Amino acid sequence: VQLQALGEGLVQAGDSLKLSCTASGRTFSGYGMAWFRQVPGKERKFVAAIDWNGVSTYLADSVKGRFSISRDNAKNTVFLQMNSLRPDDTAIYYCAQGRTRIPGAGRDRYDYWGQGTLVTVSS
Repeated sequence: VQLQALGEGLVQAGDSLKLSCTASGRTFSGYGMAWFRQVPGKERKFVAAIDWNGVSTYLADSVKGRFSISRDNAKNTVFLQMNSLRPDDTAIYYCAQGRTRIPGAGRDRYDYWGQGTLVTVSS
């Protein structure tokens, strides 16, 4: 399985940015997907997740009301729409594919990870 994330960018506080992650290697619609983020030197943290058919989504408290996650199973792609970005959203963002159809917030729920894409929000 390969996950290719796109959308790296340098934006200003208050701006929006949309990340995408395209998967290959196994049936995309059979698995939950998620986004995590990591600041160098700190642990990787859960941001958002979506179940196999896009019906249920889950967001970390820190991004609720600003971020949303969606997926297009026909294109094997998951998206992270980020609005009202803040400097503390600056991190490397990783997409991940779950072990099952139903995602969760724990890293152990995911067995494949993308390479990471850098999002920098300036004040």
